[in-house]
Amino acid sequence: MNDTDARKQFLDQLFASGLFIPTGIAGFYGRSAEFESIVEGFSKLVDDFSRADGAERIFFPPLVPRTSLERTSYLESMPHLAGVIHSFRGDDRAHRALLDTVEKGGEWGEFLDMTDLALAPAACYPLYPTCAGTVGEQGRLVDLSAAYVFRCEPSDDPARLQMFRQREIVRIGTPGLVTAWRSLWLERGVELLRGLGLDATVEEAADPFFGRSGRMMAATQRQQKLKFEVQVPICSEQHPTAVTSFNYHREHFGRTFGIRAHDGTEAHTACLGFGVERIALALLKRHGLATRDWPSLVRAQLWS
Repeated sequence: MNDTDARKQFLDQLFASGLFIPTGIAGFYGRSAEFESIVEGFSKLVDDFSRADGAERIFFPPLVPRTSLERTSYLESMPHLAGVIHSFRGDDRAHRALLDTVEKGGEWGEFLDMTDLALAPAACYPLYPTCAGTVGEQGRLVDLSAAYVFRCEPSDDPARLQMFRQREIVRIGTPGLVTAWRSLWLERGVELLRGLGLDATVEEAADPFFGRSGRMMAATQRQQKLKFEVQVPICSEQHPTAVTSFNYHREHFGRTFGIRAHDGTEAHTACLGFGVERIALALLKRHGLATRDWPSLVRAQLWS
């Protein structure tokens, strides 16, 4: 079976079992209580590490100021994934014209204007603008829980959702602090997933940057080993899916938002992101669609 057929088969199985609820939009589905219990169980495993490390817990809505996309060059590097909130701000005449266009089946987007908000493309994006100033000698370690993020990439692949959750932890400080933390969690992340019976492997990776300049950025990212992914099979053994990513941003966000390390230099940052829906899907694919039949050791870790 080729990858396309395998993705469709698995998606149909998720629909038939009620774990996913179709909406008519590719990559946008409801989820059952059973599916959510897997997400919650995995999040509790990460909680144990996060709490022991002394991470701050911060919660943001799944939004960022639109200016954050502009200041961080997101629109330069990944405009094809961005989502900006638009709203109607017209008068009665414009409202009547909008309704007339809708009734005729026309394109009514021209009646909407951009607001000051965009959908968060990553869980860490709302954090950086709030961190301006100097961090202490031990830097900052922030746990952003399982925040929803948005990527405009509709797909029939059940693991490629348009809005999904990232359990993201961010490290801010000197290069030594940040790189040591990333190395620690790279090892932890693999062990955590393998302990749940998943065939996890680590690969160097690059973000899906846009266009010719994006290809150059991706090449640089690989050369400098700034991004690693933990991949597991979901719909394909030959082409496993990234379920966890480790991004080292160097001083990019420190420079952009005026974040400084205790020694006065521009702070470096790195983030760890677990794709919790993808991990849930990997577990369902590995152990079966009925969680009651999963191995007792896996069940004990998730729901003890």
